[in-house]
Amino acid sequence: MSEEQSETGTGWPQPAVPGRPTGPDPRPGAPDSDEMSPLSPQGEPPGRQSPPDEPDAGDAVTVDLSSVTASAGAEQTPPTGPAAVARRFTSAGAMIALLLGLLGFTLVVQLRTTSTDPTSAATRQEDLVRIFSDLDSREKRLRQDIEALEESQRQLRSGEQGRQAALQEATRRADELGILAGTLPARGPGLSVRFEAGSKPISAYRVLDAVQELRGAGAEAMQISGGDGAAVRIIASTYFLDGSGGDLVVDGRRLSGPFTITVIGDPTTMATALKIPGGVAASVAGDGGNVIVEDREVADVSALHAPVKLEHARPVS
Repeated sequence: MSEEQSETGTGWPQPAVPGRPTGPDPRPGAPDSDEMSPLSPQGEPPGRQSPPDEPDAGDAVTVDLSSVTASAGAEQTPPTGPAAVARRFTSAGAMIALLLGLLGFTLVVQLRTTSTDPTSAATRQEDLVRIFSDLDSREKRLRQDIEALEESQRQLRSGEQGRQAALQEATRRADELGILAGTLPARGPGLSVRFEAGSKPISAYRVLDAVQELRGAGAEAMQISGGDGAAVRIIASTYFLDGSGGDLVVDGRRLSGPFTITVIGDPTTMATALKIPGGVAASVAGDGGNVIVEDREVADVSALHAPVKLEHARPVS
């Protein structure tokens, strides 16, 4: 590095000043430039001498700029020193500060736009209101569906219970009608009434009186059997006829004595009805016969009557 570059402090040559002489002063009696230069040995304080190889200031001013420029372009040496480092850090700091300022400005503008834009705020509020309305409507529909299903379930249960109760009632009525009609067998507490003939045979008239008294006393099911074990179910349409030799004809079937009526009902009431004064028992005893009444805890009425096909009667709807 030349001395002119080190004297300027920047590392670059100082150009010549226009109008300034570059050589010795031609005027007569003018002092020598070396004597006037503060860098000359004469201008230095006593005891301080310039280095022998150091060029003087006059020579540094007359340096050719073209040679200095060529030398600087050939070496391409970057500026060094505290000033160059300070300038480099100052430029980087300014660039960083500028970028940070731009970023902060952008964020502030975006926040203000988002917070003060009435259109976007109104749009979000409307969306929330619509969502809440849809959810409320869906909840109402679901509740209505649940109520409808529960009502259907109650109706089905009520209908099932009603059908079950109706079926049970119909079954009970059918059983009762079957027993009364003689199409179903029956079992229960009752009596066994045995007719033994005396001097006169047991007439159909006496047997019919006994059946009527038993029905009046609450008889629910009855059958009559002969001495040979044949039995005929007694129903509302049963008829009795006298046969030959003391036999009976019941619903067209001949029965031989002795005759036994098996009846289901209250034993005490029916027994009292048969033994009343002037009743069946007294009438048979007057003919020389006998009526034997026995209680039965379980009386079986097993004889069945064939169903009757109705030709004229029809139920009233």
